[in-house]
Amino acid sequence: MMARMTSPNLLLLSFSLLACFLPSPCSSSSSGGEKEDGTKIKGMFVFGSSLVDNGNNNYLQESMAKADYLPYGIDFPLGPSGRFTNGKNVIDLLGDQLNLPSYIPPFTNPTTKGSRIIHGVNYASGASGILDDTGSLAGQVISLNQQIKNFEGVTLPDLERQLGCKSSESLPSYLIVVGTGGNDYTFNYFMRKSSINNNNVSLEAFTVNLITTLSAQLKRLYELGGRKFVLMSLNPIGCSPMVNARLPMRKGCAQKLNLAAHLFNTHLKSLVDLIKPHMPGSNLVYVNSYKIIRDIIKNPTSKGFRDASNPCCEVASISEGGSGVLCKRGGTTCANRTILVFFDGLHPTEAVNDLIARNAYASNLQTQVYPINVKQLAQI
Repeated sequence: MMARMTSPNLLLLSFSLLACFLPSPCSSSSSGGEKEDGTKIKGMFVFGSSLVDNGNNNYLQESMAKADYLPYGIDFPLGPSGRFTNGKNVIDLLGDQLNLPSYIPPFTNPTTKGSRIIHGVNYASGASGILDDTGSLAGQVISLNQQIKNFEGVTLPDLERQLGCKSSESLPSYLIVVGTGGNDYTFNYFMRKSSINNNNVSLEAFTVNLITTLSAQLKRLYELGGRKFVLMSLNPIGCSPMVNARLPMRKGCAQKLNLAAHLFNTHLKSLVDLIKPHMPGSNLVYVNSYKIIRDIIKNPTSKGFRDASNPCCEVASISEGGSGVLCKRGGTTCANRTILVFFDGLHPTEAVNDLIARNAYASNLQTQVYPINVKQLAQI
């Protein structure tokens, strides 16, 4: 009698019952479960420009927007990596806040595949923008549209193979971080505005077009499975050393550039509420890095800074054939990089990035994060 009970059918039934109690590949157990701080995030997929780029342009031979040389990375554990700052960028530091296990790898690195993508991928490209033609002055860049195509066509099939389930099941455990738009103004709209043939588009109309385009791009990421979105505001681009170098006789920030950034940010914050009905089950957080940096610039010492107008590194000037943005290769840097706001002509130091990441993660001020902070988003 006992021998008859060990039939293949009984064994099959036993395995089926056991499977009911095992977690599926895309269950919370697969994504690390709930952490001590209540967050449930497995990783991040990052889209945008140089403020969040961690090395994608390194692999673009024809790109002039690169940061894979010293003094970039002078304070980064791995040295120069393609991050446009002295150390960690805001994505690295946000990952630290989320207790993610490793740096998010850049998409264009040939090794970014297989098990390396389980905690996310970074697609951001320095000098790129929301519009496809932004960044053409920098040579080869990866537009936001192409970044999303790379995510959809290359990463998602690989992620499904790695996790053993559909990306629509796994992506709610990831943050979708988008930080872009500044280049659409500085290296597109205002440069075209100075052209005789391209001066008839108002700032408001250009901004509405940007936000409409970005809205469609966010909806596409939603359709692919994204549910938790972090939208980074534009920084106060009119206060950058690059602008100071181009307009040496002007004192203070360039209000036209800051007005453009402020206008975009106002629309972007409104989009958080306006887009939700079109993306059921999604949650979006707006991070106001503009205000965080502007507050430092207005009163640097209150935040532990001393210099809010000069670049820390020696910048290749326009008269020398540079752009006024990037550090000279092997150029000098300031001795104390924790007290300067800008590392080069445009990008913040790690110290500023850290302040942005900490506020994004834990601030309870809706003037800094709206409508909730990233920690609360990660707990949903």
